[in-house]
Amino acid sequence: MMLPFGLSYQNEQLYIENVSVQTLIEQYGTPLYVYSRSSIHHALQQYQHALVGTPHRICYAVKANGHLAILRDLVEWGAGFDIVSVGELQRCLTAGADPKSIIFSGVGKRVDEIITALDVGIGCFNVESEAELISIQQCAEQMNKKAPVSLRVNPNVDPKTHPYISTGLEKNKFGLALPIAKRLYQNASAFSHIDWVGMDCHIGSQITTLEPFTEALDCLLALYDELAAQGLRLKHLDLGGGLGVAYQNGQSVPTPAQLLSSAQQIVGDRPIQLIWEPGRSIVAASGILLSQVLLTKPQGNNEFAVIDAGMNDLMRPALYQARHDIIEVKKTSGSLKKYHIVGPVCESSDSFGEDQELNIKAGEYIAILHAGAYGMSMASDYNARPKPAEVMVEGQRAILIRPRQTLSDLWSNEQFFIPRV
Repeated sequence: MMLPFGLSYQNEQLYIENVSVQTLIEQYGTPLYVYSRSSIHHALQQYQHALVGTPHRICYAVKANGHLAILRDLVEWGAGFDIVSVGELQRCLTAGADPKSIIFSGVGKRVDEIITALDVGIGCFNVESEAELISIQQCAEQMNKKAPVSLRVNPNVDPKTHPYISTGLEKNKFGLALPIAKRLYQNASAFSHIDWVGMDCHIGSQITTLEPFTEALDCLLALYDELAAQGLRLKHLDLGGGLGVAYQNGQSVPTPAQLLSSAQQIVGDRPIQLIWEPGRSIVAASGILLSQVLLTKPQGNNEFAVIDAGMNDLMRPALYQARHDIIEVKKTSGSLKKYHIVGPVCESSDSFGEDQELNIKAGEYIAILHAGAYGMSMASDYNARPKPAEVMVEGQRAILIRPRQTLSDLWSNEQFFIPRV
């Protein structure tokens, strides 16, 4: 099996960069998230290097994994940020991000979120409805500010991905239908406190072919050219994120260089900055979720392996029917066996995949690969299960970047004594 960047077997033991995974388990326990810092940097550089010589900005999608340690590194490495809430805005600012490098996406921005974003001076609002545009105009007028705005166009393109993460079809809640976006741009002068800086789209996530991207780009450029001919020259074109990763060995996924080269050819010599909002493809491969095999259990036609990580720790398989490759932390001699890997949560959806070929037994450890995106960021305390610890590895160093949640943490903010009246 081809392992993700930063992972290797040395003397039959799994290593992340130059640190033994078994050592991390002994020190921090399981379930445990571990990230490779070099892997994150490598993934970002694939985008940055592909766009050398082209005006651009790479805005990391914070929802994929918003840990401050990751955001701080991305600030240092020159990334901007794509956010969808005031909480993500404050995370980025806490990590040292320049407000001008932040793009505020999302279909339901509250007035207080708009005011906060205007107050700190973000780079752009990606606007998803006429009602939102009017709300931003009103807030900006009250604050005597100009709000930088890009309309999110819904190009009605099928990204051929899971329906829960498809965002570019007319039946999806996201963005503006092309005729509405065109009307708003052509009526730009009616919005006195809007600075019309760009146009954007985002058609979905975990997209594994180039065609949906190029189809959406063709749609946006047709509108861009029409507006330019009418005198409205936008400064940037934001193509969103959505590039998939190879969650399973042997999957074919375009590289950032292939995606960006295709986009550059289509855009040609138009004088416009390109913005991309990758999230998953920056951090997914960097992370592994480590778990102990509690027991194996034959039942019917299945051989179950029950592990100590559950759907509350990694939601993707239960939510999207996603499948991650799973490997042994320690390679041992013996034949492989097909297991249905399941967690301890009281839901039949608490499954990490059937027919996983492994050589494991109770007490041993496994690593769930490509868990750096939408793992910890979607984790919960369901079944009163504390969230895992997180560790960042760089070379031979391993740093605990978030301690394991304790049982008492689960109810520390709850009021359980209600005075009688």
